[in-house]
Amino acid sequence: MNIGFDVFSMPLAALLAVLLDRLFGEVRRWHPLVGFGNLACAIEKKLNQRSLLAGLVAWLLAVAPWVALAFWLRPYAPFVVDVVLLYFALGAQSLCEHAEAIAQPLQAGRLDEARQRVGWIVSRETSALDESGVAKAGVESVLENGNDAIFGALFWFALLGGPGALFFRLANTLDAMWGYRTKRFNLFGRPAARIDDALNWLPARLTAFTYASAGLG
Repeated sequence: MNIGFDVFSMPLAALLAVLLDRLFGEVRRWHPLVGFGNLACAIEKKLNQRSLLAGLVAWLLAVAPWVALAFWLRPYAPFVVDVVLLYFALGAQSLCEHAEAIAQPLQAGRLDEARQRVGWIVSRETSALDESGVAKAGVESVLENGNDAIFGALFWFALLGGPGALFFRLANTLDAMWGYRTKRFNLFGRPAARIDDALNWLPARLTAFTYASAGLG
């Protein structure tokens, strides 16, 4: 590892990636995570035998090749690899857009539209929520996803550079796709859920501390 690069250039790479996310948000077409999601669906259909072992093997097949490729490429162009991978791992601007899409109709009194919008980012029924319920659900989801879309990616980037941010985001994506306690995913998806829990253990607590500190300010 090039210590000089990591000390002096990683912060600049992080700032540039954050700026790109702020200016452009998520790629509208051909986003790598969309392709990864399609791959994960194909792997799950082939390997889901509703067992822990099958879930672990599927997780490794989905994640390991891309992270290994990122680590292999990084020495050749560390700054570019770090910026690109962190940019794709971040979702701050997209999260802001989702929050605005809830807040604007709610403020304008369009409750049905606000319910529909908040339903896009929460995993529960929203059709019966009143204005207060929609606001609470939106705020809770934005705060929770702040760790997944921003702080967690930055935490693993600080530890392992762009490949670390990629590793975190892919693991987080598989948890969102497979980490359910249903008959289909209870065993198969458990490795994805537990790995995501482990990767988020410290970042989530640092995120909560940041929120609490901001609230006291």
